[in-house]
Amino acid sequence: MACWPSDYRYFATHGTELDTVNAEPGGIPTSPPRRWRPGTGIYVIVPLQPSLAAVVGAIQTRFDPKLARLMPPHITIVGSSGAGPIAPTTTHEELMAALAPIAASTPPMTLELGDPVRFMQTEIIVLPLRPYGPLRELHERIAASGLTYAKPRFAFTPHITLSFYRQLSNEDRRTLLATRIDEPVLVTQIEASRSNDPQPARHLLTLQLGGPTLYTPNDR
Repeated sequence: MACWPSDYRYFATHGTELDTVNAEPGGIPTSPPRRWRPGTGIYVIVPLQPSLAAVVGAIQTRFDPKLARLMPPHITIVGSSGAGPIAPTTTHEELMAALAPIAASTPPMTLELGDPVRFMQTEIIVLPLRPYGPLRELHERIAASGLTYAKPRFAFTPHITLSFYRQLSNEDRRTLLATRIDEPVLVTQIEASRSNDPQPARHLLTLQLGGPTLYTPNDR
């Protein structure tokens, strides 16, 4: 089960606008709330394959134990940059109607990771992914599926978070930024969970991607 307290904290502390976007084709959900309480909403993420999750998890445990305890490593597709959390009143049926056709028609993909960077000039350290190509297409298809989501502040910036909560020392920051991970990300499924901070997130669904495998190199 995935959960994303760090993403919600980012929205709470970085000025997320809680007005909403009801993207084309519209009508999902039929009567969405215009505003909802910060810390609630639905996220769509890509879980990492076990071998890469173990590597990233070990790094998180060393540099940010709280982050490592709270959530498994993942890539947020909808719920952070590019599109905020989906309205928490969205039903399982509405999610399935919007997401299942997208997952079924999206080929699995293999993505290279960039070198660690500071996210948006903050103290958050992330592994960036190329924000174009099939991953962006997946993000944009979900964002345009008719689901209602909170308005984001930043453009789509896919990444894997290495350190979020901890105030890093200069030495730890240099060490973390010098970290290199050669294993690519194998994107084979998407997950959705409903968060109700500070309660644990509740897993809603997992959908396999279909079609031929795509390879998308990252520009370093």
